[in-house]
Amino acid sequence: MQARRAARELALILLSQLDKKIINYSTEDFDDIILKSVRILSNNTLDELKLTTRSLVEMKDNIETYEAEHETNLARPIGAKNKPVPIPMTTDMVKNIENMLEIAEKAIAALEIAEFTTLESHDDVRNYVIKIAETYKKYNEAIDNEIKKYASGWDFSRLVKMDKDILRIAITELLYIQDAPIKVVVDEALELAKKYSTDDSSSFINGILAKVIADNGVK
Repeated sequence: MQARRAARELALILLSQLDKKIINYSTEDFDDIILKSVRILSNNTLDELKLTTRSLVEMKDNIETYEAEHETNLARPIGAKNKPVPIPMTTDMVKNIENMLEIAEKAIAALEIAEFTTLESHDDVRNYVIKIAETYKKYNEAIDNEIKKYASGWDFSRLVKMDKDILRIAITELLYIQDAPIKVVVDEALELAKKYSTDDSSSFINGILAKVIADNGVK
């Protein structure tokens, strides 16, 4: 996971934790929220990995029990090593495979968070998170007005909070920080939407950002 990508994700988590207007937060508050968020993510990672391990052990036990209780092995002398037996019905195997895929996805997500929390300790990650937060704090009204302007037909107060925060981060980078390629900012905003928001969020966010880029002459 690249430092900037980690910073954007941490910035999203930071914004999601704010319970009052951003202008009421200091840099020290931002630092404190980041640290607490990372600790929560770390604890969640440990819990997910424990669940993953437990699920795999249960699946292994089920397979071994199935083998031991198969008629082929029940007929063998006591103490004899079990023989491999035919697999169960394909529907049962498909279900087991689906469970394993789900477990693998959780393990991958947990490992990503582990890397994510390690990156947080790097100054470049922390500094970019703070830069996004401080820049949005300074220009929050103008940035939110950009969203309101292009979210035609939508009541700003009823937009999905996660979508607004993703747009805030991307617009902050596009209009005020301007040191990352446009494509990278947009692509990573869409990735955050896929990971954290609704099925329709990516197309909504992409449409808003396209208008922001075009009308503001961002290059």
